[in-house]
Amino acid sequence: MSRPVLLEAGLVIDGSGGPAWPGDVLLAGDRIVALGEGLRERLPEGMAAQDIDVVDCRGKVIAPGFIDVHTHDDAIVLRDPLCLPKVSQGITTVVTGNCGISLAPYRTPQSKPPLTLLGADSFRHASMASYRAAVDAAQPALNVAALVGHTTLRFAAMAALDRPANADEAAHMAALLDACMAEGAHGLSSGLFYEEAFQAPAEEVTALARIVARHGGVYATHLRSEMAAIIEALHEAGDTAFGAGVPLVISHHKCAGPANWGRTKETLPLIEALAQRQPIAMDVYPYVAGSTVLREDLVDGVIDVLLTWSDPHPGMTGRLLSDIAAEWSVDQKEACRRLQPGGACYFQMQEEDVERVIAHPLTMIGSDGLPHDRHPHPRLWGAFPRVLARYWRERRLFTLEQAIHKMTGMTARNLRIADRGLLRVGAMADVVVFDPETVRDTATYDQPHGVSEGIVQVFVNGACAYRGGEARVLARAGRMLTRAGAA
Repeated sequence: MSRPVLLEAGLVIDGSGGPAWPGDVLLAGDRIVALGEGLRERLPEGMAAQDIDVVDCRGKVIAPGFIDVHTHDDAIVLRDPLCLPKVSQGITTVVTGNCGISLAPYRTPQSKPPLTLLGADSFRHASMASYRAAVDAAQPALNVAALVGHTTLRFAAMAALDRPANADEAAHMAALLDACMAEGAHGLSSGLFYEEAFQAPAEEVTALARIVARHGGVYATHLRSEMAAIIEALHEAGDTAFGAGVPLVISHHKCAGPANWGRTKETLPLIEALAQRQPIAMDVYPYVAGSTVLREDLVDGVIDVLLTWSDPHPGMTGRLLSDIAAEWSVDQKEACRRLQPGGACYFQMQEEDVERVIAHPLTMIGSDGLPHDRHPHPRLWGAFPRVLARYWRERRLFTLEQAIHKMTGMTARNLRIADRGLLRVGAMADVVVFDPETVRDTATYDQPHGVSEGIVQVFVNGACAYRGGEARVLARAGRMLTRAGAA
């Protein structure tokens, strides 16, 4: 067991949204055991000064480890358990299984296509218990909290996805979800925007969400539309969650495409109105570009589209679709077809909309990074420090305490993650120390693998996982987390 660690004389921001205060945080084993000022002079009984390691935190912030509420890290925590892109940002827990796509409960038969966002050969876990065992065996550097994907359930239960589930298929999905929730999953996610789930009616999702409600979980959704039909999609999501009696999380809220810029002036008041009748939260990433698979319907000839990977033309990775199309003497939609399967960053948002969403009191922070992309969106490496550097320190859209709350306590509460997200005695020792004056992202669209600056130290379950300046992971002490209240 590692020695106790005293984080001394820092600015303590506890993740609750309350005011910061100067003081110390004492870690022992995997827990926070004391908070206060001058702790070196009044250590807990049985602990001597010579037995602890002291970290001078003067001029630094001591905060709960950041919780990335929206990730596609399901497979990467198994393949690359060091998780450097996330740990180097101060992230100590990732929420997987978003946008309807989770590794469990689905084992890929040869006759069915893979879900490419998580890697083609990753679907090997027929139950959440199997996935949990794989995470425990991999020993990642951070914690994992899993949602169950609606699309994954469809793949597991249905022979064809271009229609609603029939009664037998719906019962199969329900049984799989019920088992996953009993095994500690945090809830259900959907990605109705994607072809594999688009034909699922709201009733199909509501029936599954009712199972989640019985287990005390949450429902997160990538809306059916984030473009022209976004108001209708928001009503659908709200009604689905309300009808099931389950809290709703609206994934990566945005108004996409130039024709929809400015419409957060409509969507946010609607979300606030829905929140009067039901529990609702949102997440957002701090960029004007999104990233997903290559889709012709997202290529409009107006916005920039940056290729992040292409199976038939890997040499084009990192280039603009417009440049590729010009080189090939075709229009951008034809270039898109030739490059598929592939992925891209779509510069489809307006900065003013991003600012309205990120500043909203119902909004949490998520990276939505795609770790399997060859040239990933910079959010994979830089989302959380970017919030602090751009939207707190430069734009002053919220206080530092509010920024940390969006990354920690609010997320733990909304996702039912026990003993994380707050600095309090008895909580798990997931802690980040950072320099508020220098913390910033360095990853860019041209150079997306930049390690963030100003992250001083990161502790996961009491172990020092990362120390700034070393750009490497020092310990792998992460765990698979089960939903608060689960057996």
